[in-house]
Amino acid sequence: MAEPLVCSAKGCTAEAEHQIVWNNPKLHTPDRRKIWLACADHEQSLRSFLDARGFYRETVPLA
Repeated sequence: MAEPLVCSAKGCTAEAEHQIVWNNPKLHTPDRRKIWLACADHEQSLRSFLDARGFYRETVPLA
């Protein structure tokens, strides 16, 4: 049985519910996408952190 996916927020051990898709245009090609996992409690703060830097692309449900 697979281990549950855990939120990427520092110190969080909650199961992830969202994928936060991002890209650093200074390091990555435009088509490259990185993913942070987020629980319901941390989705907004992780998204805001990336958005403030211009890295945020979208949030999608964890399938």
